[in-house]
Amino acid sequence: QVQLVESGGGLVQPGGSLRLSCAASISISSMYTMGWYRQAPGKQRELVATITSGGSTYYLDSVKGRFTISKDNAKNTVYLQMNSLKPEDTAVYYCNARKYSAYWGQGTQVTVSS
Repeated sequence: QVQLVESGGGLVQPGGSLRLSCAASISISSMYTMGWYRQAPGKQRELVATITSGGSTYYLDSVKGRFTISKDNAKNTVYLQMNSLKPEDTAVYYCNARKYSAYWGQGTQVTVSS
């Protein structure tokens, strides 16, 4: 059974930074993609960033230049470095792993507010 555990969320002021981590119970190098999604209250879950097994990345337009996804295969951990945070980044952030199926973490709350 695949388990994904997110951490690193919290309350931060606009312009601040947070780094989210996603620790996986499986070898992430065997996954086709690892990614981060987010869901704000009253909105649909949206894809924020992904990284493939080969290291190719994708970003939601609104986070390009501010967020960076990376992974450490040795630690089976994926990261999302979030800089220049804005109130509209407030959401629950979910880690996702995809191969033949999709796996999800429980989510971590990120709140950007002064």
